[in-house]
Amino acid sequence: MSKTVRSSTLTRARLIEAASQVFASLGVQGATTREIARVAGVNEVTLFRHFASKEQLLGAVIENALALQIEALAQPETWTQNLSIDLTRYAQLYNTMLEGQEDLIRTFIGEAKRHPEAAKQVIQQATNPLKEKLIDYLQCSQKIGTVRSELDPYPAVDMFTGMLLAGMLCRTVKFAQGNYSRDDYIQTCVDIFVRGISTVPVSIVNAAITQKAE
Repeated sequence: MSKTVRSSTLTRARLIEAASQVFASLGVQGATTREIARVAGVNEVTLFRHFASKEQLLGAVIENALALQIEALAQPETWTQNLSIDLTRYAQLYNTMLEGQEDLIRTFIGEAKRHPEAAKQVIQQATNPLKEKLIDYLQCSQKIGTVRSELDPYPAVDMFTGMLLAGMLCRTVKFAQGNYSRDDYIQTCVDIFVRGISTVPVSIVNAAITQKAE
């Protein structure tokens, strides 16, 4: 990698990090490219060399937040075809992303009705790949007979990720949390979800996992 390319890559990374901070503190509409450039330590002209608009920069912020999880789930060999094992792993990765971007997520929720249409489209396009990984997995599982064939994977995935999101939001503000840990909550979400979609009794699946662990 040449010095020029390396410098450009570092500048882009600084801009994304600065934008993440500014969007989280000022909101999507309140954030300005001038403020983002200031926090990144560059001028506004440099920002526009890397990103054509604030909406494009917002998309880069979200894509950056999801990149690790998408990469981790990209390879087919990472799936074991055991629903409990695979969905637990997915839930842990998804929860890590949620906790790492809590401030930004709360900002999006608070401004949901005020987001420009372009910004909402960017958010949807950036978050879809992670959901698509799970939808593809469920569809493959339907073909091999481990997931109920009549299940619609799209609302099922929204329900599953929604449970994880709700747990993170409540947990991070200590709202009505019982005597259980984050891992307890994630595992409960997985157990409930697997019971609802699986063609195999969960007791059999859990027994197989226990036997393998021994």
